[in-house]
Amino acid sequence: MAEKLAIAMSGGVDSSVALVLLKDKYEVSGYTLKLHDSRGTDDSGLCGSASDIEDAKAIAAKFGVPHYLLDMRNLFSDTVQKSFVQSYLSGRTPNPCVECNETIKFGALLDAVKKQGINHIATGHYVRSCYD
Repeated sequence: MAEKLAIAMSGGVDSSVALVLLKDKYEVSGYTLKLHDSRGTDDSGLCGSASDIEDAKAIAAKFGVPHYLLDMRNLFSDTVQKSFVQSYLSGRTPNPCVECNETIKFGALLDAVKKQGINHIATGHYVRSCYD
């Protein structure tokens, strides 16, 4: 039996390609993070928008991979958003992605998948795109 691997799926090209490249070697599952409550609002352009979640779900289904949605709204608000606001009000120009990567994507996400017997995650982060 193949080793289990979680793919952090944003619904974008990079994480989708990671899924396709890794699904033949590993037993992969897709995980998408719900970071906002988007009911009644246009959240397009935000990480984890409703359309991103639907795209990730559709891509996983297309390739026969189980997909899970992890609700990280409270953690995102309590850590990433609060830190961003505090930094901004202090006159700094914060980068919320740094806090999110450390706390949520490579922290809480890994903790969540470990509870399901998965010890590794792959993402499309830091991909290097080359064009001919």
